[in-house]
Amino acid sequence: MQATKPVTKPTKQRKMLFQAPNHIRYKHFAAPLSPELKASRQVRSLPVRSGDTVRIMRGDHKGFEGKVTRVDRRKYRIYIEGLTREKVDGTTISVPIHPSKVMIANLNLEDKWRKQVLERKSKTRKAMEEVPEKPPSEEIAKVEEVVKKKVLKKKTKKRKKKVEEKSEKPKKGKRSSKKKTRETKKEEKPKTKKARAKRKTTKKTKGGK
Repeated sequence: MQATKPVTKPTKQRKMLFQAPNHIRYKHFAAPLSPELKASRQVRSLPVRSGDTVRIMRGDHKGFEGKVTRVDRRKYRIYIEGLTREKVDGTTISVPIHPSKVMIANLNLEDKWRKQVLERKSKTRKAMEEVPEKPPSEEIAKVEEVVKKKVLKKKTKKRKKKVEEKSEKPKKGKRSSKKKTRETKKEEKPKTKKARAKRKTTKKTKGGK
């Protein structure tokens, strides 16, 4: 499977948010628990549901506490009992609030599935907190020695292979004219002027000029 790249464009992020299916929208309603609930339940956050008592932590209605009456997954908003405002014509309407501005003060545990979720989350949190015991220093040293030996063996094998490959390869013919000694040069050079002239003439005739 190919690893999916994180989406960075704001337009694509908004599209993913507002076209998300219902089971993913549910996760966007997660809110942190109060410090008392965290200590007792061993859970940091849970999605808000109707029946939970909630405290508003940010905005114009900061500090207001009440029970959640309705959860609107289409608009990503929750409605709290007692939180209303008056319109110009005098009618009262409930104020919608985003779940990120809220902290859960009391949980509604009428649903058995929610209890199971709490138990599962608390177990995983405890397992994360329990740090495994470190092995003694002698065992670590033994393991390191074994690893070093394996690495050395691999290196020696690679070197042997390279040496064998080099020996098997045929040597290419090199130009002997470049690497001639002084003695051979002296022997090859003609001693007299007549011999040099003859050599020049033979070279010209061979070239066809």
